[in-house]
Amino acid sequence: QVQLVASGGGSVQAGGSLRLSCVVSGDTSSRKCMGWFRQSPGKEREGVATISAVVGEPFYGDSVKGRFTISQDKATNTLYLQMNSLQPEDTAMYFCAAKLLPCSVLPVSKVTTYDFRDQGTQVTVSS
Repeated sequence: QVQLVASGGGSVQAGGSLRLSCVVSGDTSSRKCMGWFRQSPGKEREGVATISAVVGEPFYGDSVKGRFTISQDKATNTLYLQMNSLQPEDTAMYFCAAKLLPCSVLPVSKVTTYDFRDQGTQVTVSS
């Protein structure tokens, strides 16, 4: 089992930045892929970013490429999502998640199914 607890969400004006953190505990060695996805009312769930837990290679959804950065600190088992140039359309509940298999070859925006996830942290961007 893998447990994830995310923090760092909040409210920010357009153009601002936030950094989400996700502490991973439990059987951390079993996870092969880590990622973030988001969900907002009336919209489909959207994959935001993934990173290989083994080699650390990041991938991004087209809507956040160039603005968001996913990273991991293996020493502290923490996953991060640095979000810059935030826009109102980035408003959503953000989920930190882990897979037991390697990261999918699907486009990141379609990667929304994971083996474990946290309860979500809200990000609200006002114009």
